[in-house]
Amino acid sequence: MSDRWVAVLAGGLSHEREVSLRSGRRLSAALRSVGVTVAEWDADARLLSRVEQERPDAVVVALHGGEGENGAVQAVLDMLGVPYVGTSPHACRRAWDKPTAKAELARAGLATPDWVALPHATFRELGAQAVLDALVSKLGLPLMLKPDQGGSALGAHVVRDAAELPSAMVGALSYGDTVLVEQFVEGTEVAITVIDGPNGPEALPAVQIEPADGVYDYTARYTAGLTSYRTPAEIPAEAAAAAAELAISAHRLLGLRDVSRTDAIIDRDGTPHFLEVNVSPGLTETSLLPMAVEAAGRSLGEVFAGLVERAISRAH
Repeated sequence: MSDRWVAVLAGGLSHEREVSLRSGRRLSAALRSVGVTVAEWDADARLLSRVEQERPDAVVVALHGGEGENGAVQAVLDMLGVPYVGTSPHACRRAWDKPTAKAELARAGLATPDWVALPHATFRELGAQAVLDALVSKLGLPLMLKPDQGGSALGAHVVRDAAELPSAMVGALSYGDTVLVEQFVEGTEVAITVIDGPNGPEALPAVQIEPADGVYDYTARYTAGLTSYRTPAEIPAEAAAAAAELAISAHRLLGLRDVSRTDAIIDRDGTPHFLEVNVSPGLTETSLLPMAVEAAGRSLGEVFAGLVERAISRAH
């Protein structure tokens, strides 16, 4: 790999900019450790001219939120004819929109919490309290509220009392125009990373997530010590196998490529319930993908160097 040079895209202008910069720094160091020449680039107004003038062998997208996951940057890279690690623009869009991804998996018979997705205008036009009452009547309590798009649990709230719904709704809608309201499934939260290899997508060991206050929100995700992790997850073998199958199914059904991370809840019966899938998983010191890679006995640099080679081979 010593003759390859790669541009790692990190930063951008989404709410997750700081997390993305941390991911980019860690990924760049990992790639350098296996002999790859790396340039770290922000996703700003200079990006297109940089790509066209310097023509890296491949690009790795370490952007979180916004253009890094909704397919916009990937579409630009496709237009420029530059190989990149990650999912195609159209599939990015399917995964980025949580209700769309849930509907795809539900149609395939996979378990996902029952949900309703409503734009902000619905509450304004039909009366907020009447709509909230209907949500509780339909889905019951507790509920999970989150923006229909976005990551890092920004704007996500668990609601156990109907009196908490209005403020949770405002919090979710502050990060997007549509809120996804799901039944809250009690159980063990896990994250399953899927990596494409020569024999197809492979699920790495699941990471079990145990936030100190019971909610895996933005603070719990990115503040060391606020969440405990177990890798591999301490769940029955049958549940682990079912979770791996769910993640691979999500990867395939949504047309994802190279790498993805599926978040799920294992209920008391051992059934995994799909929550969402991420096409640009975090790579920070507290992120889940690096934990899974380590548990699989591999290194982050080795895994992404292999994905770089896959991206380059697709272009030829």
